[in-house]
Amino acid sequence: MYQNLLEGLEVSVVPLGEIVSCERFDSEYYRKTLRSYQAKITSIEHKTLEEIADFLIGPFGSAFNTENYVENGKYRYVRGKDVKPFILANNDNRYVPKEDYFRLNKYALREKDILVSVVGTLGNACIVTRNDLPAIFSCKSSVIRCRETNPYFLLAYLNCKNGKQLLARNERGANQKGLNLPDIQKLPVPIFSSDFQEVISNIVCLAYDKSANSGGEYHKAENLLLHELGLTDHTPSNEQISIRSIRDIAQTGRIDAEYYQPKYDAFEKTIKEYENGYTTPGSSFELIKTKCLRDLPEYPYVEIGDIDIGTGSAEYHIIPTSKLPANAKIMTQKDDLIVSTVRPYRGAVAILKENDLLVSGAFTVLRSKSCYPVQTLQVLFRTQLYKDWLLKYNVGTSYPVIKDEDILNIPIPVFKNEIHDRVKEYVCNSQEMIIRSKELLECAKRAVEMAIEQDEESAIQYLNSQLQ
Repeated sequence: MYQNLLEGLEVSVVPLGEIVSCERFDSEYYRKTLRSYQAKITSIEHKTLEEIADFLIGPFGSAFNTENYVENGKYRYVRGKDVKPFILANNDNRYVPKEDYFRLNKYALREKDILVSVVGTLGNACIVTRNDLPAIFSCKSSVIRCRETNPYFLLAYLNCKNGKQLLARNERGANQKGLNLPDIQKLPVPIFSSDFQEVISNIVCLAYDKSANSGGEYHKAENLLLHELGLTDHTPSNEQISIRSIRDIAQTGRIDAEYYQPKYDAFEKTIKEYENGYTTPGSSFELIKTKCLRDLPEYPYVEIGDIDIGTGSAEYHIIPTSKLPANAKIMTQKDDLIVSTVRPYRGAVAILKENDLLVSGAFTVLRSKSCYPVQTLQVLFRTQLYKDWLLKYNVGTSYPVIKDEDILNIPIPVFKNEIHDRVKEYVCNSQEMIIRSKELLECAKRAVEMAIEQDEESAIQYLNSQLQ
């Protein structure tokens, strides 16, 4: 009878000694899945994180003069939100002055340091590469510095379902949830052979190589367009004075001085004088405003934060309809181009790779209706010239945005077909490498899970089949 009453419920019978040793009384901590992960890892050879690594906690924000933060510089300041699974995001970076960096040099990151986010989105883990340095980090993440375990293997473990969920299991707090260092230090880590760790390390490094090469392919496309326009070494005008007639102001309806900066006139002149002519996105692309009916239980949703500024790719998250934000509005198709109308200087411009994605109303959604490829428009809008130029159309004060019509009417050059074809090839190669990089990281994660749940041999067999 009691079995029938408990059927379908999440019930764990926990010895009192386990509760006392953990000092946790919240039921979520003792979910069956988490206890099974813990039991499986502790049943094989393992050590705790503190036995194989050193730790470093970042300085509080009060250690810095926040007025000195800069968006471009040499010494990066890594925030908690920059720590993503496997990747240290390169979006909207912050930098600190040289004097702050050297004053707080004990918080300087090293190559192969593992960063774990301990506030906000908990348990994300990434590794620091040479390209991320020099940098210091904030108190929103902790550093794991390996002593006797391959750091790339440990990274794969922290991102696989077992490690990630056991790490996130230790969250504490109510309004402000976080991970405490003593809890992180007690995380059990399976100890596999050095050969197996090396295999996982090689796959993760190969994934990073492909990601880096994707950037090289993309830059070929951007450099090609800039060279074609004669803008390879372009420097915007620093002229601060612009004289306009009352008629000009009446036509535009804008009285803010920023709108009339001479550099914007120079941008427009360059594009309109291009030897092959110019057009506008509104002439070559359709503006998509298809509203979401919200008649499904959940939707794959893309918002501004899902655009990787570094690669120009878009992720999505499955969100229950009841939890969709009010601004989740537009239904899209594969190969639609989405352009952020909020903070356009960041270049959040991506080509969608899936059908039926729901995107935020903070995007302008464009669908090609001519022979002008979306790849060319994406590269143009991500160049520094167009990122600067789009700022001309900002409206609002506390939350500046640009309007759809301003994106539709901005001049774009008409390139020859061979230029379009080469740009498309470079961008597609870049995106293909990003996809392959993600697939390799998924293989590494799954192999670690199989080694935990079965054995190393099964994991190696799986990897060989996948890599073939």
